[in-house]
Amino acid sequence: MTAREGSRPLREAVEEAAKAAEAAERGPATRRRGRPSDVFGGEIRRRDVFPLLVLHLIRKEPSYGNHLIEAIEAITQGVVSVNPNTMYPLLRELEGNGMIAGKWEHPDRRTRRFYEITKAGEKEYGRLVEEVEPFLDSVIRSVSLIKREVYGGS
Repeated sequence: MTAREGSRPLREAVEEAAKAAEAAERGPATRRRGRPSDVFGGEIRRRDVFPLLVLHLIRKEPSYGNHLIEAIEAITQGVVSVNPNTMYPLLRELEGNGMIAGKWEHPDRRTRRFYEITKAGEKEYGRLVEEVEPFLDSVIRSVSLIKREVYGGS
């Protein structure tokens, strides 16, 4: 089973977010649809935004789980926090799919496991860069609409 099987395609999630942003621009909805979640919740968070960030950071330099968690929190100024119970399974999945390669800092004992991006990971990174950008744009649009609604201005 691949990482993509059994998950909702990103395209559907992006279309849903874009429709929600367009509806917000038209005015208040007559009924609320969907379930509440944070903007990076659900499958987008697990399957696309986090892998994109991990691959992006590992492309810059080899890194390990806790460092990646801290880097993501620093990039987002703490708005997005990553639980180790999310990060480490993601790293194992990316490694299992050949996107990253891990090596123990001290091979004779389990210490930090440093990860490097592979050629397959570079290809996946390129795909994610293109695929995730419309979703991120829709999040920016939605947050801007909320701010404009509550605080006024243009």
